Amino acid sequence: MRLSILLRRSACCFCLLILPCFAAAADQRPNIILCMGDDHGWDETGYNGHPHLQTPVLDEMAAAGVRLDHFYSAHPSCSPTRGSVLTGRHPNRYGTFAPNWSIRPEEISIAQILNDAGYACGHFGKWHLGPVKAGSPTNPGALGFDQWLSHDNFFELNPYLSRNGGPPEQFQGESSELIIAETLKFIQRAKANGKPFFAVVWFGSPHEPYSGLEKDLALYDDLPVEYQNEFVSLTSNETGQRTRRRLDKVLRERYAEITAMDRALGQLRKSLDKQGLRQNTLVWYCGDNGTPSGGIVTSPFRGQKSTMYEGGIRVPGIIEWPQGITKPMISKVNTVTSDMLPTICEIVGLPVPDRPLDGISLKPLIEGKMQQRATPICFWSYQRSQLKPAQLKPYIDPSLQQGTTPLVKMVDGLYTRNFRNFHHPPITARDYAGPRVILDNQYKLVVDGQGRGKSGTELFDLKNDPAEKNNLVKAKPVIAEDVARQLRTWQTSVLSSLSGADYKEPLDR
Repeated sequence: MRLSILLRRSACCFCLLILPCFAAAADQRPNIILCMGDDHGWDETGYNGHPHLQTPVLDEMAAAGVRLDHFYSAHPSCSPTRGSVLTGRHPNRYGTFAPNWSIRPEEISIAQILNDAGYACGHFGKWHLGPVKAGSPTNPGALGFDQWLSHDNFFELNPYLSRNGGPPEQFQGESSELIIAETLKFIQRAKANGKPFFAVVWFGSPHEPYSGLEKDLALYDDLPVEYQNEFVSLTSNETGQRTRRRLDKVLRERYAEITAMDRALGQLRKSLDKQGLRQNTLVWYCGDNGTPSGGIVTSPFRGQKSTMYEGGIRVPGIIEWPQGITKPMISKVNTVTSDMLPTICEIVGLPVPDRPLDGISLKPLIEGKMQQRATPICFWSYQRSQLKPAQLKPYIDPSLQQGTTPLVKMVDGLYTRNFRNFHHPPITARDYAGPRVILDNQYKLVVDGQGRGKSGTELFDLKNDPAEKNNLVKAKPVIAEDVARQLRTWQTSVLSSLSGADYKEPLDR
């Protein structure tokens, strides 16, 4: 076994002597499936009142399980949020600042924790935390997954995916249904081997450029006439570059992708039921950030993807677990993607990693015992513009950061994605810059919400002003100053992690 894996596992504070006890109780431990939509905003579900979308499966899950009405992505963009799911930590702690910034190999993932405890672990779909190819120190296998069929970034119909790090293969069909079919094969193997399973299913939908099956497109033929008069910018499926199209045509395709994803979730639930696994399988669905500008038309919130306002970070959140959630619940407690790791660890009975975490366990919430959050949630988009990559030491050999899986959207002349991460230089006052937020049970402080250091400080009473219309920073200066101090203290902890303080020993690279 590689030294790197041993070091990570020792950092988890696991005692290998107790693993036989876990194995003996395997059939009592829940199976766990984490599902995530790509750019799926809070309002884009039937149960949240969307006027056009048809999402019967998500609606049924929300009615049967715990509906998290105040669920947040840890960041207003994809790669950072995905890192928070796996680690329980804010992505700035390990330099995953933005899309196409990789995770660091020293991070301890929930897959590694569960793998060590005897779970079969599989990843299916979008990865976006580094290349999925063999040899990458940040591919799903390096982060604890036994099997994966994954893409470096997002994908559409007939996607190219890499199986266990091999050369990309093209798969024919609707992408959400394809990755659910692969997930079900993985589940069947785990069941045959008598192992509990942990599956991460990260859909490529509904990220643009959009496409859909005719049966799904037909559901949205009669969108409001006023959408025909608006045009939006997005990626062309033909060229991979920016183009402008009529809003009604764009929304028709976007909504078709969401409906197909919803149907795929239904296929997952039906198969679990048929195999007798659904009662003790926890399925957690969420989005990775808010809706992008080209698709947002009905949100009740301010902002959109990439912003720190509610429209950028508040997303759908549902936990369904028939055996563990016997009474449906609508929760207004603030929750976040960083809560996934500590929640799963407590449910399964495993210790969390011995390093700073930003999430908390939601097991008490699931049990109906949590009415509010004990600690605030902090958000932060690190100001990357101050970094000068040419002067920084790459954290990982750049050749290992080159992606392989093709996709439609072209960036920097490439129809694939390369990644980056750097050893951070000594911390200075400038490192505290960038849009940032602290959210407690009533108030939300937003600093530099528009970015570029020009938009000042805003304080919102989200209980009475969820649309963030009334800035109370002058009316309630004591509250603003108090939470601002808490935010600054949290940033100091994050920057300590970013500098490598959490890693007791370096990995062999």
